[in-house]
Amino acid sequence: MPVFKTPFNGYSVKFSPFYESRLAVATSQNFGILGNGRLHVIDLSPSPGPTPVTELVSFDTADGVYDLAWSESHDSLLVAAIADGSVKLYDLALPPASNPLRSLHEHTREVSSADYNPTRRDSFLTASWDDTVKLWTVDRPASVRTFKEHAYCVYSAVWNPRHADVFASASGDCTARVWDVREPGSAMIIPAHEFEILSCDWNKYDDCVIATASVDKSIKVWDVRSIRAPISVLNGHGYAVRKVKFSPHRQSLMMSCSYDMSVCLWDYMVEDALVGRYDHHSEFAVGIDMSVLVEGLLASTGWDELVYVWQHGTDPRAP
Repeated sequence: MPVFKTPFNGYSVKFSPFYESRLAVATSQNFGILGNGRLHVIDLSPSPGPTPVTELVSFDTADGVYDLAWSESHDSLLVAAIADGSVKLYDLALPPASNPLRSLHEHTREVSSADYNPTRRDSFLTASWDDTVKLWTVDRPASVRTFKEHAYCVYSAVWNPRHADVFASASGDCTARVWDVREPGSAMIIPAHEFEILSCDWNKYDDCVIATASVDKSIKVWDVRSIRAPISVLNGHGYAVRKVKFSPHRQSLMMSCSYDMSVCLWDYMVEDALVGRYDHHSEFAVGIDMSVLVEGLLASTGWDELVYVWQHGTDPRAP
């Protein structure tokens, strides 16, 4: 299956919601500690051949790119989360000299995540190591609102797939929080783990179910209507779980990646929850995605400077 080599360390990979063969990749030099970044947009070849992946365009940044989000309303628009605290908007339809379209400087530390609202389609969230989450709209040069309750770095903030005003955040303060942008403070605090929480995601078919992934090596699945105990605990990773993502096609299917270099697939509804394990990366696996447009099509990237795209059940390294 297609493999793309990046000059820098991979941090995040996302399928386009408009084109089934297009992906964007966020990368950072020197493992994101110090140095430049680059945002790649790549296209998969429709037929097997010598060049399974072509690069459509790339954008260089002075600092590492930690995450990205495709716009849900414009097929050429991307949001990038940058290590210098900035949030940059890129438009693939514009010439390189016109990009970035906008650079938003409000976060005071590294921006760790970006997520575009799938229902309202004009707004996006960013989470930062400055302990805050910010809400932005594409047409405004300043953030709409800042959410400041977490006591430590916020690593992830994701919109609820059904409720346009609701999002969840995951933090190094060992809590996940659920927010409604119409309310002054968080609606719910989930003391989900005893160690840092690096990622969270909403179930795409049950808007009350959320997953959290932690440094404690586990993934927990929660029903926000009753948070006394998780509805499922998924153990199988050997080190911290860096990202977790629910399938856009199957209610109980999830994907995760870890510092143990593996990418795992889980069905949290069954007893033997681990349904797939891929050990194709040779460094930390830190970015994953599941295609909305092609069922079973997966992508991952990591610090080995490689991006893999493969169909679930096949070998990511197979030609």
